Amino acid sequence: MDESTDNVLNLLKNIVRVATVTAVNNEEHVARVKFKDTAYTSDWLRVLDNRPFIPWYDVEQRTEYAAGGSGAAAYENHAHPLEINQWMPVVNQTVLTLYIPVDDGDGYIIGGM
Repeated sequence: MDESTDNVLNLLKNIVRVATVTAVNNEEHVARVKFKDTAYTSDWLRVLDNRPFIPWYDVEQRTEYAAGGSGAAAYENHAHPLEINQWMPVVNQTVLTLYIPVDDGDGYIIGGM
């Protein structure tokens, strides 16, 4: 293999990588990761996996209702609305990252494992 082929292969190896989340900023929808093979910690990476987080699959998502009890106002029938948020990784989770193959290219988190 010549040097240019070797450089291309090294570049390709670094485009998609597995890493461990070290910090999360939910408000900005970004996270930092550490790569095991280099011990390098990334800058903030955008999280691209923006599917809604669904607490349970294959069942209807519903509002939780609680029946009243003693008749006091604090114990009347009431409902707890279900909140569905965008997925974000958590610290120590393994994720898949994608880097744009240019010098100082942006990186993204494209999913969790």
